[in-house]
Amino acid sequence: MKEGKEKELALSFGEDMVISRTKGRRVFVAANTLIMIILSLSCLYPLWYALCLSISDKAAANSGAVTVWPVGFSLDSYQQIMGDWKFFNSFGISVQRTVLGTIVTIFVLIMFAYPLSKPTSEYKYRDIIMWIVIFCMIFSGGTIPWYITMMKYGLIDKIWGLVLSGGMPVFNLILLVNFYRGIPKELGEAAVVDGADSWTILFRIIVPCSIPVLATIILFTSVGYWNEFFQGLVLSSGDTHYPLQTYIKQMVVNVQTTNLSMDQIEKLDKLSNKSLDAAKVFIAMIPMLVVYPFLQKYFVTGIMLGAVKE
Repeated sequence: MKEGKEKELALSFGEDMVISRTKGRRVFVAANTLIMIILSLSCLYPLWYALCLSISDKAAANSGAVTVWPVGFSLDSYQQIMGDWKFFNSFGISVQRTVLGTIVTIFVLIMFAYPLSKPTSEYKYRDIIMWIVIFCMIFSGGTIPWYITMMKYGLIDKIWGLVLSGGMPVFNLILLVNFYRGIPKELGEAAVVDGADSWTILFRIIVPCSIPVLATIILFTSVGYWNEFFQGLVLSSGDTHYPLQTYIKQMVVNVQTTNLSMDQIEKLDKLSNKSLDAAKVFIAMIPMLVVYPFLQKYFVTGIMLGAVKE
């Protein structure tokens, strides 16, 4: 009888624990869902607001009447931006720059990070080179020496000037080095036993194992090349050589300061600087929004695997 009562109490206590855990789990899921919805809306609202502001008329944009929905539908801002062939020329330059820059950067990082991931017993200059790289990241030479260097190499008004001007992203190098160090060295040793050389090990074993962190670096690099405008302003002598971000930035200055014809004045009279800026922001972010979903699944994995040395 005593044992039966103890079992009954134990079962009753276990059921209470299950019910308690179930209720707590439900509360946690509900609170977590609510928090995620709020965070998602806080991220999406600025994009939505930029779109609404860009397609609103001048009066609504200047008066601050646009909040959640567009007021007075108008596409004048987009017509002003896309009505000029220079816009498409700059768009093409930015696409070319982003593609070439990402390819060059990834290749340089792969080649640079591999020897730096080796222990000093295998590559004795590793620490010296790493300290030089970090020093250059912290203490840059300055804009004027950088510009003189680019000019001496004949890279003004050249697409390769826009591609090579950023140098090597040290932060991404550190991510890749730490990721390489986490790859089991037994893989390389087994490949050596099978007769593989260093090039085969790098491109047939190390690189395929590094897809998550490489996808993350590709995303960082492509976004950086696409959004950068200052280098395009310094390394280009005219708007026909501007990348997209530089062209969009300078277009507002030209609209405000250049002598305009009567037709242009009539068109600009319908525009608001706020709606025009919003249209620029929205157009500029579309390519990255298209690319990101294809790399998103690697993003968190790549950051976590390459951020901490094991």
